Amino acid sequence: MGVMIRVLIAGLCLGVAALIQNYRLLKMPIPAPKLDVNEYWGPGSGADYKEDVSIKPFDIAAKPEIIEDLKLQLQRPLKLHDPLEDVGFEYGFNSKYLQKVIKYWRDDYLAKWSERESYLKKFNHFQTQVQGLKIHFIHVKPQKTEGKKVLPLLLLHGWPGSVREFYDIIPLLTTPNDKSDYVFEVVAPSLVGYGWSQASAKKNFGPAQMSVVMRNLMLRLGHNKFVIQGGDWGSIVGSNLASLFPENTLGYHSNMCGNMGPVSMIKMVAANFFPSFFYESQHAKFFKSFGDFFGYMIEESGYMHLQATKPDTIGTTLAHNPVGLAAYIMEKFSTWTNVEFKHLPDGGLTKRYTLDSLLDNVMIYYLTNSITTSQRLYSEAFTKAQMELQLDRVAVKAPTGCARFLHDLWHNTDCQLKDKFLNLVHSSYYEDGGHFAAMELPQVLYNDFIEFVKKANL
Repeated sequence: MGVMIRVLIAGLCLGVAALIQNYRLLKMPIPAPKLDVNEYWGPGSGADYKEDVSIKPFDIAAKPEIIEDLKLQLQRPLKLHDPLEDVGFEYGFNSKYLQKVIKYWRDDYLAKWSERESYLKKFNHFQTQVQGLKIHFIHVKPQKTEGKKVLPLLLLHGWPGSVREFYDIIPLLTTPNDKSDYVFEVVAPSLVGYGWSQASAKKNFGPAQMSVVMRNLMLRLGHNKFVIQGGDWGSIVGSNLASLFPENTLGYHSNMCGNMGPVSMIKMVAANFFPSFFYESQHAKFFKSFGDFFGYMIEESGYMHLQATKPDTIGTTLAHNPVGLAAYIMEKFSTWTNVEFKHLPDGGLTKRYTLDSLLDNVMIYYLTNSITTSQRLYSEAFTKAQMELQLDRVAVKAPTGCARFLHDLWHNTDCQLKDKFLNLVHSSYYEDGGHFAAMELPQVLYNDFIEFVKKANL
């Protein structure tokens, strides 16, 4: 028996030693993979492709016949089932409230479409060709810069958002004020396959390849070094860009910082049992227990499984189906702003947004027919080729700032983030707000971003 115990203890010691050794190896950052910065993603072979490097003003005006057809579609009788009794958005978009939204869209919003279109045109829109793709972007330069340091800023949106998310924060970033020594030249592109940006014609265009296109766009505009800010996919694309191209990254700020590396996952599990080792007690509400986290993800991530496996099927059901498209997109602006909003009959949609702003975003997807191509990014993000890049193990050395808004989908602790973001100079917590911070709380996000820029001394 004594020999058996000694053997078991020896085996346990060897196992612990192996775990510690592997942990140390996994914790060490790996070199950035080399991606082809000129890879062609347009249609055909690209054998005769010659890139048009010109930057042209871009008219986002919708064709009148598309608007007229949309009006006709919204005039059709709605064949919706009644919601269950005493149900808000728990089963999805409440059909009674959807009728009100569609009526407003048809009778009020489209009646003033020229006003809404003028609003969407309030910033200068441009287009250029990058790696075989026509890329759309908003470009706003500050008009007054006296006494201010001007920094180029790449502003990246996510799904199911668009550049519309940034309409309230862009003026804050580009207009000098007494509280900041900085002002920004903002470049806000539509991600590839989103809005007015052309979609990849080829497979394997994932977040890493998206970051190459975004970096090349900034170089095209003459910015060899720039700051990056983003949430949702914009956070991942921005993080990839900072990992792959440190020579171009002045700083990285996100309202959805994440690290999905193996050590980070180990720490997430450990934090469930030993929370005091990983975060301060006053921040406990930001970090769900293991059970709550997975319960939440199972309940709220069905869209992701659809889009990561069969994006073209779900896309086909939504394309040119305005009622379904509005319900599918706007439901995320309910539960992702605050999951408790699902218990309200209107999903709490107008607690933080106006119907005009929400419908502006839906219209961008509808007018550009980009719902399918936007969803393909989920499928490409989970391919073997994308996973093998291991970008969560490639360090970001640039100054990094992370803002957490309480009701966002999930949060990482600083302990998790510091394995990837080696120069985490700013970490903040806000007990309000959710996933779409730039659209929901633009002033708060702006203030946080400025705090980061000051700390990073950019």
